Formats: sequence, C-alpha cells, structure tokens
Amino acid sequence: MLAPHPFGTEITLEALVATFTGYSQWEDRYRQLIQLARRLPPMDEALKTPARELSGCENRVWFDYQRNADGTLHFYGDSEGRIVKGLLAVILTAVEGQTPAALRQWDLLALFDTLGLRQQLSATRAGGLQALADAVARIAATEGG
Repeated sequence: MLAPHPFGTEITLEALVATFTGYSQWEDRYRQLIQLARRLPPMDEALKTPARELSGCENRVWFDYQRNADGTLHFYGDSEGRIVKGLLAVILTAVEGQTPAALRQWDLLALFDTLGLRQQLSATRAGGLQALADAVARIAATEGG
C-alpha cells in the first residue's frame, strides 16, 4: 500500500464526530485539526509529483489514491500547511476504505458542517477544502463501481 496512515482505520469517522461536536469553541477545533495533522505521516517525496498536486489550495497539497483488490479505495495525501493537513486528515478518515459507489452517495462538505469546521475557514482554505472534495468526487466517478 502506498503511503499508509491511521485515518479510517485507527482513527474513525465516529471518533472524529464525537470529538469535534464535543467542542463549542473554534480554537478547540483548530487545535484538534493541528493534532490530526501531526498524525498524518509525511508523504514520500517521490510521490509529490505535479500530477498529484491539487490546484485551488492555499498551501501545496498532494492527493491521490489506489484501488484495493476488494474494490475499495485507499487515499493518501500531504500538505505544507498545518490546518490544510488537518482538513486533509478529516477527509482521509471519511473516505478511506470506501467504494466509489459509497463515495458518490454523500456530500463530504456536509461532514465539515457537522464537525463545525467549515464556517470558520478563510476563503482560501474553504477553496482548498472544496478542491479536495472535488478530487474525491472525480475519483469516485472515474473509478465507477
């Protein structure tokens, strides 16, 4: 597996929802994003190619996937910015191990509303989050299933 990480396996979506919805202050959610960013292993420099770099993000972001033998998808990525890397970690938690069909059924950005994260993002970070969600949607559409 290229670029393994704990998101979606050791760190689950249910745990993230419980953690983030337990905070009432943006600063607490901000600190949690930074903690998640620290748990995302750095991507091997050889994988940080222009083909994997997303445009529309405030910081440089690399994002890609591989299809597992069982038809599920393994996503991986990295970012130079702590907050964006934390947002990426949330996305990785939500999409890891999902099938393309399952990914087409839900709105990733709605998850960020549930977590209380989207409303506090700057316009450029919100644009980066949209670019990540669009990348997942493109992959799900391309992979079929």
